[in-house]
Amino acid sequence: MVRTPSTMLDLGTVAPPFALPDTVSGETITLDHFSSKKALLVIFLCAHCPFVKHVQEELAKLGQDYVEQGLGIVAISANDISTHPADAPDHLKQMALDLGFNFPVCYDETQAVAKAYTAACTPDFFLFDGDRQLVYRGQLDDSRPGNDKPVNGKDLRAAIEQTLAGTPVPPEQKPSIGCNIKWTPGQEPEYFKN
Repeated sequence: MVRTPSTMLDLGTVAPPFALPDTVSGETITLDHFSSKKALLVIFLCAHCPFVKHVQEELAKLGQDYVEQGLGIVAISANDISTHPADAPDHLKQMALDLGFNFPVCYDETQAVAKAYTAACTPDFFLFDGDRQLVYRGQLDDSRPGNDKPVNGKDLRAAIEQTLAGTPVPPEQKPSIGCNIKWTPGQEPEYFKN
């Protein structure tokens, strides 16, 4: 496990397109699925990472709390399952079902979508406004495994509420920290340094 921070993609970046299979329904999920939503949260996660396990119930609550307010959410796992079989689609499906996720959990087999978003860690969060421009990339909150701070999602929740209200999100944002995405050997992006 490499403790890895977010890359902090430039604010204002337009959401890269994607077309990925939902591990629960089998449906192909694209950006267009969220065209009616006021905002879109893209979460990079996986099933085995202790940083994700630490916050997974809060991720489920985010879906429940904001589904009626016009927030679209999609979770994506890009880990190489040849080296990390615990993150295979069937495990992602079980995770989504066990936690009651009300948003798709997709599998990025080629890792191309993760690279397009410059995703670096699990969890990694990217919040886009109604124009699909990046307004927040950073941490869920200050909690990490073992630091005894509450998992309350305060940083991300504040950004979501500001975005849904049409008010600017302050640009001072703290990076998320988590396990590095498990890149296919030899296919690591330039921004990944281990």
